[in-house]
Amino acid sequence: MLRRKGLMDYNILLIPKLILGLFLASLGTVMMIHANIGLFPWGILNAGLSNASGLSFGMWSQIIGLMILMIMAIFKHYPGLGTLFDIFFVGFFIDLIEASRLMPSPDHLVMKLILSITGLFVLSYGVSLYMRCGLGAGPRDGLMLMLMKMTGGSVTVVKSVIELSVTVLGLLLGGPFGFGTIMLAILGGKVMNLVFKWTNYDASKVPQKSLLDLWKQQATV
Repeated sequence: MLRRKGLMDYNILLIPKLILGLFLASLGTVMMIHANIGLFPWGILNAGLSNASGLSFGMWSQIIGLMILMIMAIFKHYPGLGTLFDIFFVGFFIDLIEASRLMPSPDHLVMKLILSITGLFVLSYGVSLYMRCGLGAGPRDGLMLMLMKMTGGSVTVVKSVIELSVTVLGLLLGGPFGFGTIMLAILGGKVMNLVFKWTNYDASKVPQKSLLDLWKQQATV
């Protein structure tokens, strides 16, 4: 007898791993914030908006994620369960960690570098953990993939245009830019690839399912 495929086949057991990955990605982000030597592009924008509005870094992460989600929906690019979790939990965890006041803010340059680079590794491991669940990429990666399909541009070109635009906007709003920003731009991709290799994660072999895929799966008997 054939069994209807649905949410249980989408592997609810992966959700704890997904949330752990998002927590680690958030922890890595807070570590880079407290290093105070510059942030990655989306972090610069979040911090700039936070400074300009009084809303928290985490809240702006959520707001921007929702805005990207709406833009993608207009062009019929649908999120996965992991995308929705990313939008909510990353901002939530960032604000939760900040509220705990447990993260140090070192004064010595060497310690700042160590904290920032360690944060990059923690962030990368968190990304590999939740991406291997196959429940959908984060909204910012989803935006990049959508624009690549729409324009035919390469990942390098599209990613560079997005991040340059986001960085400029963040700087205009007073976001933090320092040599750490340049360091993260140079090392970010290399560290992530290294962590993916260490964890035996191959993004090309783990398809990211959208909620539309789930709906279609639910309709299959």
